[in-house]
Amino acid sequence: MSSYPPPVSKPANPGDAVVALANTKSAYMNIRTGPGTNYEDIGDIYDNSVVTYYPGTRTGSGWVWLEQNRLAGWVSTSVVTFEGSDTTVPPAPTEPTPYDSKVSVWYWKGSAVSENSIEELAANIKRTAPYVTDLFVKTSDYTTTSGARWQGYWDTKRAMAIDGPQSIERWVQILGQYGIGFHAWCVPHGVDIAGETGLIIQACQVAGVKSMILDVEPYAGFWSGGESGIRPFMVRIRRSVPGSFHIGMSVDPRSQHFSSVYPHEWYPFVNSVHPQTYWATFRKTPAAALEETYRVWGGYGRPIIPVLQGDAELEDMNSARNLSVERFHAPGLSWWRLGVINSRQWVGINHPIEPGTVPTDPGEIPQYGDEIVVKPGDAGFASGSYTGRSEYRAFLSTWGWVVYYKATESQQSKVWAQWSPRLPGPGKYEISIFVPTRHATTKNARFKIHGVKGQTGEMLVAVDQSRYRNQWVPLGEFDMDISRSNAGTVFLTDLTGESGLEIAFDSVRWRQILTSEEPGPEGYFADGYDAPIGTNEERRSTQVWPGSWLDASPYGRLYFVGTPNEAYHTGADLNLPRDADRHTPVYAAASGVVTFAGRMPTWGNIIVIRHDPLKKNGKVMYGRYAHVEEMQVTVGERVSRGQQIAKVGNAFGQWAYHLHFDLSPTTILATEPQHWPGKDQRTLLANYVDPLDFIKANRP
Repeated sequence: MSSYPPPVSKPANPGDAVVALANTKSAYMNIRTGPGTNYEDIGDIYDNSVVTYYPGTRTGSGWVWLEQNRLAGWVSTSVVTFEGSDTTVPPAPTEPTPYDSKVSVWYWKGSAVSENSIEELAANIKRTAPYVTDLFVKTSDYTTTSGARWQGYWDTKRAMAIDGPQSIERWVQILGQYGIGFHAWCVPHGVDIAGETGLIIQACQVAGVKSMILDVEPYAGFWSGGESGIRPFMVRIRRSVPGSFHIGMSVDPRSQHFSSVYPHEWYPFVNSVHPQTYWATFRKTPAAALEETYRVWGGYGRPIIPVLQGDAELEDMNSARNLSVERFHAPGLSWWRLGVINSRQWVGINHPIEPGTVPTDPGEIPQYGDEIVVKPGDAGFASGSYTGRSEYRAFLSTWGWVVYYKATESQQSKVWAQWSPRLPGPGKYEISIFVPTRHATTKNARFKIHGVKGQTGEMLVAVDQSRYRNQWVPLGEFDMDISRSNAGTVFLTDLTGESGLEIAFDSVRWRQILTSEEPGPEGYFADGYDAPIGTNEERRSTQVWPGSWLDASPYGRLYFVGTPNEAYHTGADLNLPRDADRHTPVYAAASGVVTFAGRMPTWGNIIVIRHDPLKKNGKVMYGRYAHVEEMQVTVGERVSRGQQIAKVGNAFGQWAYHLHFDLSPTTILATEPQHWPGKDQRTLLANYVDPLDFIKANRP
């Protein structure tokens, strides 16, 4: 029999409904069946979610009725404030643009997507994300050896290549049949003014092309014409295209890059700004990245259409979309890019842009199934030399494994490497490569994927390693033909067409994507959480910290007060009296996949587990097990609840023996295993929960 009081329904006369952003005190808040913490928790509302609430239902103790799609119940105003669209950041200029109320996706080239034709691509977009209305298609670029070129020069998939105005006309026609608008984009260099502007003008003059976006970034391989080159470049274009034709400019929005692209020289010629707000790449939250974007570019005097990161975690994508529309009044949005967006991420993209409305219910969200990681030196890794000499060099990466690297080759490869998985079955897999912080400066690491369904040969995906630091970078999501012996195999050489740079040969990860639309395994779910320490009998008891185990530094407490180490504690420091916990087993609190297992300064050994979604509500938590010794798991390994993963350590003598254990509902520990908020209480609350309370509420 339930110990909870009977549910309290929505009041008969709730008053007017208000749509607003929910700014939660922590990463999420509970929604309950009644106005009090003694009522059952029936779901969660995440920070920066769009909700409908009823101010007229507020009780004397501060509880209000709230709705979000299928969730409806009571929340406490002590843990949430509601941000209305009329009280948020003033909007940027609102001149009409061809992107207003539109959801767009960027397209690079045919060899970067799994589809084999424009028709197949358009059909898949409309089937997967019917709210996507427009496509940004790259039409031209520049090479130092061959000058200005149509994008087809770099595209091995000829059925989709852009080779001139006729190719663009075909794209416009086919996309139009599916109700998708065509926008061109290119990378201007300002070196071959006549050649580059000639291609841009031809693209703009094709009937049906709705706009041209110039990708202007402060890096090698982008604009190099200097400040003085902008005006003559743009005057040539503006003299040849109608004054009403819309030209946008896409930029890196971080403050340190503003002046280096000479924004005031571009200003007279462009009609909108498309800031590349890639929070995960920048190692920021979506809120922080967007705040900087609008602080830097909000006063530029042109409408801002944010480019959001389509290969990020779904919760972050939802937050970025909501903030862009509700807080910053973005008239339209675009997502970077086709080829790296997986099935889960399409759920975050497939929403209309209608300020003041709750996003549509996404329905069932695809889950990850089995996960495989192959690192240099593992059984599935092979490498060799074409020269008969030892060409590779190696180093121990920040994440604790050996990485191979060497200088790039401009004309002929000298080495090769191959990563081969044992895929558990047919279906779709997200394939990602890890890019280390050091020795990865190439802009053209050419990964070849074997066994993709519908591909007669290998599929080539290029990665600019120079833009990433200790990150998993998706190559894309691919339907694998497991009848082929090399299904899923990834191949890489040192041939990049560059000199004087370095290419890293790091790890490869395959993650199975499971959807209800396809037959196959249900996926992995957690049945609950136990304490990560104690005997088997103790961990099955009702006491969360079992037996004689104590928490020396509870969650949220400010400790080491008055010293340089003063900080809020992110979790629990679990130990036994008189060092009786030394060398005792550490267990996985719930089932999941290991995302990090290595040594960090100050921390000693850390294990991070992405715990499976809870069966009852789908919540995913990242668990960090720190200061441990004798680690028994590796990255990519699946663990079960109660499986031993290590022993209690002392961080190689830096601390007394104990287990530091914390839980995060965000992805901060996936990208920064050593993350520590210090005295920043806001960051603490946004990224961590009290592990004692969470386990108590989610026992098996």
